[in-house]
Amino acid sequence: MTARTNTPAAAEFVRPRAVAGAACLAPWGERAEGVPGGAAEELPKVVGFVLSRFSPIVNAAVVECLGDPTSEDNLVGQAGPRTAMVLATMYGDTVTGDTATARMVDGKVHSPLLFFQSVTTSILGHLTKKYGITGPLTSLSHLTDPGGQALLLADSLLESDAADQVVIVGVETAANERAASVQQRLTENQEQVGALPVSDAAAVVLLRKAGQGSERLPLLASAVTEPDGAAAPEYGWLSGLVAAGRVQAGVAA
Repeated sequence: MTARTNTPAAAEFVRPRAVAGAACLAPWGERAEGVPGGAAEELPKVVGFVLSRFSPIVNAAVVECLGDPTSEDNLVGQAGPRTAMVLATMYGDTVTGDTATARMVDGKVHSPLLFFQSVTTSILGHLTKKYGITGPLTSLSHLTDPGGQALLLADSLLESDAADQVVIVGVETAANERAASVQQRLTENQEQVGALPVSDAAAVVLLRKAGQGSERLPLLASAVTEPDGAAAPEYGWLSGLVAAGRVQAGVAA
């Protein structure tokens, strides 16, 4: 479900938080040249996930941020029970949803894999098992600033002591025909709609409570920019999350 809320000024949501890790990934082939996080077109396969690049790009970006799940040096370590995960996306895995619908319309047998991965958080379940994460897990969608809303939710989890750290994942795959049509209608009928990345993209930020004297992080991703502007406009609404990681942690995403 897409939330419709009035977004307060970024200054109202400034908390002493620290970014412990960040990564972004944009597997756009030649178009990735010069783009932060640019990578080859191929993504590592994820067992149990097929057709869509939604889950593989989330998996790759999270591993890039947190480190090898089999290593003792990864950023989760023994903190799995106090680690939460929040996934933000405007349209979710449209490839899986539309493929399953097309198969049904054509009278084909349903694929159990498509049913499983049609749940947006299914890839998070895969990752929590790999890292031993057992804290709160959720996903959200928002029309204007999914990344900012994810940061606010993460801050709420930290403020309420539900977690000591939160893995924030922003993801969007290249708009297919249906998503592009919806985006066009929303743009025509609304003053503000979050911009889509030019192709598949994911950004991950690991947010923790910061000690006294730490720098303060603006928690509305849309307001986080570098001196020269948005960190990577090719990332669309994900650019704010890219900037949050790069500005606060000095991470060359």
